[in-house]
Amino acid sequence: MTRVLIVGAGPAGIRAAERLVAAGLHPVVVDEGARAGGQIYRRPPAGFTRSPRTLYGSEAEKAVALHRRFDAMLDAGHLTHHARSSVIALAGQAAQVLGPDGVQPVAYDRLILATGATDRLAPVPGWQSAGVYSLGATQIALKSQGVALGRRIVLAGSGPLLTLVAFQLLKAGAQISAVLDTAPISTQVSGGVGMALARPLVTLRGAALRVRLGRLYHAGVKLTKIVSDGTGPTAVLWQDARGRERSSPCDMVGLGWHLRAETHLSDLAGVSMAWDSGFQQWLPQTDAFGRAGDGVYLAGDGLQILGADGAELGGKLAASACLDDLGLPSSDTRRLLKERRRMQRFAEAMQRAFPWPAQMVRALPADTVLCRCEGVSVGDLKAAVPLSGPEANRAKSLSRVGMGRCQGRYCQLAGAEVLAASSGVPVAQIGRLRGQPPVRPAPVAAYLDRGAD
Repeated sequence: MTRVLIVGAGPAGIRAAERLVAAGLHPVVVDEGARAGGQIYRRPPAGFTRSPRTLYGSEAEKAVALHRRFDAMLDAGHLTHHARSSVIALAGQAAQVLGPDGVQPVAYDRLILATGATDRLAPVPGWQSAGVYSLGATQIALKSQGVALGRRIVLAGSGPLLTLVAFQLLKAGAQISAVLDTAPISTQVSGGVGMALARPLVTLRGAALRVRLGRLYHAGVKLTKIVSDGTGPTAVLWQDARGRERSSPCDMVGLGWHLRAETHLSDLAGVSMAWDSGFQQWLPQTDAFGRAGDGVYLAGDGLQILGADGAELGGKLAASACLDDLGLPSSDTRRLLKERRRMQRFAEAMQRAFPWPAQMVRALPADTVLCRCEGVSVGDLKAAVPLSGPEANRAKSLSRVGMGRCQGRYCQLAGAEVLAASSGVPVAQIGRLRGQPPVRPAPVAAYLDRGAD
């Protein structure tokens, strides 16, 4: 039987597995979570008392349906699930999987990458302090453990996730000092028209959440500094849309500017990348089904940021492409392709409504920490430009930007803006940091044969 490996058990991975199982295949699914669901439908530990409606809001029925479908396939023995595991390398039609028992190879004939996305972060002076988290980490703590990471919280960034996390925290009883959105009202209105035309109900739901934030929400702000003492943040300094200086007291800060596609494994699999000026990031190149060639297929936010519904569609399309290439029957995909195009129109409008704050990043003071892993400042990166030129990997070698645990996930896009501004070239010309294994931190002990003398 053909060996199909699916990396990721979020909406895209679950729907891909479902379609493969229906065709008689037995896929292997690797996921970092303890149970399937992904970030958007992350499941809490057993015995957790908060209801799905409380955890997932209006998406509760979708979340529960996906959870049940995956669990049913697993209980029936129709797939193999490696939980709490990460694919850290790809080579020779085998994935190196890091799990609770160390690293083991998992061979495959076909590979479906449903790796999802991570937070897209922009540096803010002072963001290296303990107590400054991404919006995704803030949401994980709330969903997984029912924990608010601070007693007085400021959330800052832009995009629907900013509003959603703020609403979820308020609903859970957390105290929020301010929700600071760098996107001006003007861009939100112009992009919002396109969002409403593509997905009116989703747009209306997001607007309703925004209204419920009331005076906590501020649009068109400029973030000046995160002030901290020895215990963590004490305030966020910012300018409002009129240029007035403001300060919001806090003991925790959550940051995020929408999402960034997780592409490290796609890179190792040899998938071509291209700069997307709308999404302001490097994205994998595939056909409409997610087919990247050589038995590799992409689905979900790891291909393009389309959200949970778009991820489900992408999982079905990638699995259909895989089945077609194997000569096996698959369902009609015309409706799926039409629906995915609608999701793309919505996502493109969303990027216009909540743009990446390129100018804010380019204007950062020289002493601002750019790479939190390595403690590299904006000035350190600029100092490397005379020798590196406008090339991401040479600048990395000379400055250590992107050499830390995150491998550039949090600093690459901001670093490219700094390099582009210093060199006077378009940001796309800077290039991208090359992916290299292991794509996740792995302890040396995981590679040791525990049975050896």
